[in-house]
Amino acid sequence: MQDRPQIKTALPKRRYQIGDHAATLLGEIESADDHQYRFILALVPLGEQEPLLYVTSEPAPADRRSEGAYDLRVISQSLTDVLDTADHWQHLDAFADQAIDIAQQILGLRNHQVIKLI
Repeated sequence: MQDRPQIKTALPKRRYQIGDHAATLLGEIESADDHQYRFILALVPLGEQEPLLYVTSEPAPADRRSEGAYDLRVISQSLTDVLDTADHWQHLDAFADQAIDIAQQILGLRNHQVIKLI
């Protein structure tokens, strides 16, 4: 996955189980790539090591700041795309709810219960 976040350090804020996937929401992220992340939701199939999907909140570029301060971006093997730009993606609860919804849509996990672990 070419555009995966290069996370150096981060603090887990929440953990979930969605069907046969573990989801970890990270904050206070230091990365080795060109992006500054506010939050990252990483989804890993149970028993695997590497995430297959990331949803991120990151500061929007200056040319889009009139739309909002933060981009909501999806990163997977086949897709890297900004889905929305808004101020509320800087808030943990708003980001978590939307990121989980997006992950369920992309991975076909709509019929699976989201279990909040921490």
